[in-house]
Amino acid sequence: MLSEAKFNILKQISGEFSRDETIWASGYLAGLAGAPVGIASSPQVPHSQSETSRKITLAYGTETGNSKKLATELAGIIKKKGIQVKLADLSQYKPKDLIKEEFFFVIISTQGEGEPPILAKKFYDHIHENELILNHLKFGVLALGDSSYPQFCKTGEDIDSRFEILGAERIIPLKKCDIDYEEEARHWIEHVFEVTAKASSKPQLSSASKVATGRKKYQGKVSGIINLNDITSDKETYHIEIETDESISYQPGDALGILPFNPRNVVDEIISLTGIDPEKQIETPKVTASADELLYKHLNISYLLKTTVAHYAQMTGHHIPETRLGLLDLLRIYPIKNAEQFEEIITILTYQAPRLYSISSSPEAHGDTEIHITVAKSEYYIDDQKQNGVCSGFLSQFREGDHLEFYIQQAKHFKLPQPDKDMIMIGPGTGIAPFRSFLWERDATGAEGRNWLFFGDRNFISDFLYQSEIQDFLKTETLTHLDVAFSRDTTQKIYVQHKLEQKAQEVFQWLEAGASLYLCGTKDPMSKDVEETLLNIIQNQGKRNKEEARIYLEEMELNGRYAKDVY
Repeated sequence: MLSEAKFNILKQISGEFSRDETIWASGYLAGLAGAPVGIASSPQVPHSQSETSRKITLAYGTETGNSKKLATELAGIIKKKGIQVKLADLSQYKPKDLIKEEFFFVIISTQGEGEPPILAKKFYDHIHENELILNHLKFGVLALGDSSYPQFCKTGEDIDSRFEILGAERIIPLKKCDIDYEEEARHWIEHVFEVTAKASSKPQLSSASKVATGRKKYQGKVSGIINLNDITSDKETYHIEIETDESISYQPGDALGILPFNPRNVVDEIISLTGIDPEKQIETPKVTASADELLYKHLNISYLLKTTVAHYAQMTGHHIPETRLGLLDLLRIYPIKNAEQFEEIITILTYQAPRLYSISSSPEAHGDTEIHITVAKSEYYIDDQKQNGVCSGFLSQFREGDHLEFYIQQAKHFKLPQPDKDMIMIGPGTGIAPFRSFLWERDATGAEGRNWLFFGDRNFISDFLYQSEIQDFLKTETLTHLDVAFSRDTTQKIYVQHKLEQKAQEVFQWLEAGASLYLCGTKDPMSKDVEETLLNIIQNQGKRNKEEARIYLEEMELNGRYAKDVY
């Protein structure tokens, strides 16, 4: 602590400093104290090897697939050198994320008369039409082309030139490759090793230091939504990307909570059928709002509890068998007397419950202002009438630019193991969601542990969710093993538990070596069948009886090595 006299002197002098002088002075004083600038008064945070090593983003833009193939191969080579590398498809890459990059290398081809690949044009146009500030960025460009064309490698030349104009530092000269590019490309990547080894990356807090946000609510905007299933599939599974203006604090394994709105057309029909004034203010135990707002945003109207139906029967005088119905069907079959009676019925309705979806993005790979979920549109029948799941139906109607509110539900046990530990992931269908997060996170942080994924669905052609990404993870060796089961592609249905049985010996070897085990997906019957198979594997491979196998699995769970996210 300074004495009061010295503090007053410092205060008087510093008050006359310019901004640059203040920065210089803080560095000078920190240097005298032997501390790094900016953290002189903060306790030092230990950084793991993966945190302090350099991180490279290898982006590709492709028309025929050559750039992607090359980028994937080179990423595998880079990773073997002990360098963290992230593959980025320019068709999906958001140019605003350039501000978060340190080393950014581009592999891109040129089409036609010097045009960028169609799927990379959005990125190309954005960097040319916007005055981005890229003073922090170190970059290099590998351009692919055909020298028989006059505009040889023009797209690569344009990006290389534009990055320099925007203030980025070119640390590798532009490399232009002809049709037989393989050897030259490998020389280029060796150059990447040399120049990045000379630069030091900025230390960052590990993701383990991030704190989950509980019930803090975020305002998000849908930045992308696609159906992951082929048009020939009878399923709809949506990959939804959400952006926010503020940082989202979450870890792989956490869930995203959403309070869905009821279908607008159903609410309108209820209002029309009952004759209630939609603007009429109605008081309920938790919320006072208009009838329209209550029915649309706050109350459950889709699949009423049996107790709610029983209360409805008492209030209306109808004899209604013990059943569950939607409010609209109930009103149609067992009409009310008037709007006033319906006001009373509103007060007995239960509140809409939030739905939780496993987060399928990684904070390290996708940034802290973007989050992804994977949503299967569910359908069920009530008295032979097809109904959509409230929240999955709600989310499937979203379009880019639509807004929604969400919160983060922290996972207590479903978390990544230590970076050097192996893990086995079992996730059929949308059970793949948290494991996509796990794989992206491990890829981005350079985790050394091996990763084994068991995935299943109905058909290989139409239902292999995130197929391209998973295959890329295999090529870059982020994913060590992949076993898939597509139940309707064979005469005898095969599920993930059958694949586990086929690999019983190796699965048990992994468990004995300390691997963590994760299971995500539907509770009944999938999770029960898988767990029964796991017990059989432990019993047979470990020479244990049933009780000993059960204790083995329970101890894994108690020690944090077996976690389930089933629904």
